Amino acid sequence: MAKRSPSRRRRASRSSILLRRLAVAGLVLIAFLYARPLRTYLHTRDTLAGRREQVRGLEVQKQELERRLTTSSSTASLVLEARRLALVKPGERLFIVKGIAAWRRAHPTLGADG
Repeated sequence: MAKRSPSRRRRASRSSILLRRLAVAGLVLIAFLYARPLRTYLHTRDTLAGRREQVRGLEVQKQELERRLTTSSSTASLVLEARRLALVKPGERLFIVKGIAAWRRAHPTLGADG
């Protein structure tokens, strides 16, 4: 097999060079046109995954609240839960007393009944 000399290399024709450049330009254009929708799709997919996690958490919370509602059938238990949430009846005044634990530590002989 004879080696070709550098002077005998065949040059590509102008039309084939032009076709290659057009093909590369077309691929670049297609990539440019797909970039934004692809980014939007990925962002939306991530957001949807986050929202699904929120929905799962809210469903668990709903089940817990429904369970608590079924167990608290008496009026007294509902009133007690409302008091824990710092709710008051119409016409009542809400008093917030702070430092009870420190007072109990300072007066251990009086006990928890005070």
